[in-house]
Amino acid sequence: MADMKISEDITWIGASDNDLKLFESQYVLENGMSYNSYLIKDEKNVVLDTIDEHVTDIWQEKLEKELGEEKPDYLIISHMEPDHAYNIGLIAKKYPNMKLVGNQMTFNMLTNFFSDIDLSSRKVIVTEGDVLDIGKHKLQFFMAPMVHWPEVMVTYEQTEKILFSADGFGKFGSLDHDEEWDCEARRYYFGIVGKYGAQVQALLKKAATLDIKMICPLHGPILKENLEYYINKYDVWSKYEPEEEGIFIATASIYGNTLNAAKEMKEILEKKGAKKVVVSDLAREDWAECVEDAFRYSKLIVASSSYNMGIFPPMEHFLRHLKDRNYQKRTVGIIENGSWAPSAGRGMKAILSEMKDVNIVEPLVTIKSRMNEENRKQMEDLADEILKN
Repeated sequence: MADMKISEDITWIGASDNDLKLFESQYVLENGMSYNSYLIKDEKNVVLDTIDEHVTDIWQEKLEKELGEEKPDYLIISHMEPDHAYNIGLIAKKYPNMKLVGNQMTFNMLTNFFSDIDLSSRKVIVTEGDVLDIGKHKLQFFMAPMVHWPEVMVTYEQTEKILFSADGFGKFGSLDHDEEWDCEARRYYFGIVGKYGAQVQALLKKAATLDIKMICPLHGPILKENLEYYINKYDVWSKYEPEEEGIFIATASIYGNTLNAAKEMKEILEKKGAKKVVVSDLAREDWAECVEDAFRYSKLIVASSSYNMGIFPPMEHFLRHLKDRNYQKRTVGIIENGSWAPSAGRGMKAILSEMKDVNIVEPLVTIKSRMNEENRKQMEDLADEILKN
């Protein structure tokens, strides 16, 4: 993607990595990843964040092209995670008179990554609400701890009313691919930030006091229109409220019998009037997308084979991911399968019981190898309970 002019004075100098297959070494990427960095040219020139190691050359070339004969006066460090902070050392060395702007925690972390940078005359520590005047543009800083690291801060440009939102409002996928924002933004949110709903709510309350005309995140597209839509999504997600009425059936099946039961459960629910029922195979589908769907829909059914007197591992991993991300405010049903000593139900119920405001409905359906008529009756009863709760 070519350089992107955001306004007369502000330029996107980021890059896309279309070869990256795993983000944070765990999230599957179908369409790569974008890394956003920005340059404001004014009486003082400001770079907002650096970029990931793998696209250093692209970023450096864009920065030098946009600066021409000039130099940056400030580097604002929104977030110390290496996909944004990797090149702090490079730019600090290249421009020795450039000052580094961050909060106290930023600099506590920076010395861990870049112990060779002499900060004695270069460090500019900002606190909540501080303003950096660079000429026509005024940059105001707001702390956003644990969205999703403790040092995170966002920058509000007062003149053009732009929120540089750090990891907030980001999404998976490079900017070379034109795709719907919701799905990959949701998967990104619940994967990366989902645990910290209270902290996101605190940031949204600060944002509500600002007149925002544009949101510039560190990942994903710049948001210029219908900002209320994106902010509302974050509000719903960070309150852990269902985004959509529907039932997500998450299945962990070894030989297919449990998966068949899940598919039959879907048919039963639809015959009883359920408008939206989604089935996913945890053993073969992207776990992060399954987590995303669990948060997206209002109800959940978990169906798992038993394994080593416990839960089949794909299901256990899924439930642990949900718990780690504060899964709550949902109605849940349980189906277990086991040929001689069904144990998955007990294990799933134990993990679900650790979660806040999760209503586990009866009956717990127990299948021994393959469904029989008794199981179908149990599933009918479970469907009735799921639909009325």
